[in-house]
Amino acid sequence: MNIAILGAGTSGLAAAHRLQQLMPQAVLRVFDRRNRTGGVLETINKDGFQIEQSADNFITTVPWGLQLCKELGLDEDLIQTNPNTRRTYVVRKGKLHLLPDGFLMMAPTKLMPMATTPILSPLGKLRAGLELLIPSRKDDTDESMANFVRRRLGREVFERLVEPLVSGVYAADMEKLSVLATLPRFREMERQYGSLIWAMQRQLRANKAAHLAEQSGARYSMFVTLRGGLSVISETIAQKLPPESLQLNTEITQIAKTPEGKWTLAVSPCETSTPHEVRRLKFDAVIIATLTSDAAKILTTALPTLAEKLGTIEHEGTAIATFAFDSKQIKQEFLGMGFVVPKIEQSPILAGSFSSVKYEHRAPQGKFLIRVFAGGARRPELAEMPSGQLVPLLLGELRKVIKIDGEPLFTTTAHWANTMPQYNVGHRERIAEIESLVDNEPSLALAGNAFCGVGIPSCIQTGFAAAEKIARLWLNPFY
Repeated sequence: MNIAILGAGTSGLAAAHRLQQLMPQAVLRVFDRRNRTGGVLETINKDGFQIEQSADNFITTVPWGLQLCKELGLDEDLIQTNPNTRRTYVVRKGKLHLLPDGFLMMAPTKLMPMATTPILSPLGKLRAGLELLIPSRKDDTDESMANFVRRRLGREVFERLVEPLVSGVYAADMEKLSVLATLPRFREMERQYGSLIWAMQRQLRANKAAHLAEQSGARYSMFVTLRGGLSVISETIAQKLPPESLQLNTEITQIAKTPEGKWTLAVSPCETSTPHEVRRLKFDAVIIATLTSDAAKILTTALPTLAEKLGTIEHEGTAIATFAFDSKQIKQEFLGMGFVVPKIEQSPILAGSFSSVKYEHRAPQGKFLIRVFAGGARRPELAEMPSGQLVPLLLGELRKVIKIDGEPLFTTTAHWANTMPQYNVGHRERIAEIESLVDNEPSLALAGNAFCGVGIPSCIQTGFAAAEKIARLWLNPFY
């Protein structure tokens, strides 16, 4: 079989890796318009600093990230977060305050830290406590994150705790973000127990060891990274592919379906100053692991209904500015690995990560590295703001919450416009419709961060699933 994979990011390369395992005799071609593999994942090494230009670790509570690292022989290079700083700060009135101990995204596992936190007012704490008495919803209808949290825990918990924590993950508008598509277990807690607080207490008592695995000596902390940087994943997969498999600096502009059920791809080189001819290559199967907006464009002719559905998924973008300092320039100690900023603070910063606190190998001894995130649905224009304007803006805001002397040793920026799919209300139904249409095409599969989660493990999961679908076609041509 000749198989084309569109996109050499995490999802596409995971698909290529799985296809090599399942179909070693298959001829693979992995296309990407960039001049490198990895998609948004990119590791830069500069002056002894290790800088991640996008995600800097992945979660271990789902298996696919760890599984891929083990299969690639990278599990011995996995590094856990600093055990002494596994806390998060929240900005309130320009100052850093530790997130109440035991607060998990939108529900507390411990009541005393919630009662004593300076992040919430007395009335906000009282309203949160009344969650125990709020009637529960038993139906399966979707609702926005904002509506759900305000309904259960009140406006202040939403604005001061949940909104900044969830925005830091999804870069989304909380008035549109779907609970059922992002954090459905909290709705299930409400249905089953009637209260999020009561549900967390019951679950902790029922299985305390599992919930406290990190503190009780588990093999990995909740988040891990690779000693050499996350780019090692894509580099390792690429090295295992035959050299002719990777087709970088190459764009797919259209897909057509032949009468016999094969696929013709219109292929053209990127970044050329001379006129070039569009090549048309034929494949037995295709895996599309690009942004859904790009997939929609190239599928318009072959599968217009699918293209239309894919085009309805909205995207936002972010920008990341990384600042390197001498440790002496930072005039305070940190008990946490980073901070989030509520929208109500009216700051251009979404969140900040103390990169060299989180993972000590990220900076030379005596140095300090911090990454600052901006943009998302709050300030979409910042995702594409020129670095010359963005860096002073974010550095000025950073100085308001952290005591910094002098100028950075250096700064890097990364702009990821329109790369973050928005899991808006109704997203699950939208994806179900897309999957139904794709099921009608046995030799076509989709993968990426728009389907079952935005994190690295979820992207890997979709790549694996796409490869397994194509492998079933080979094993059973009547599938």
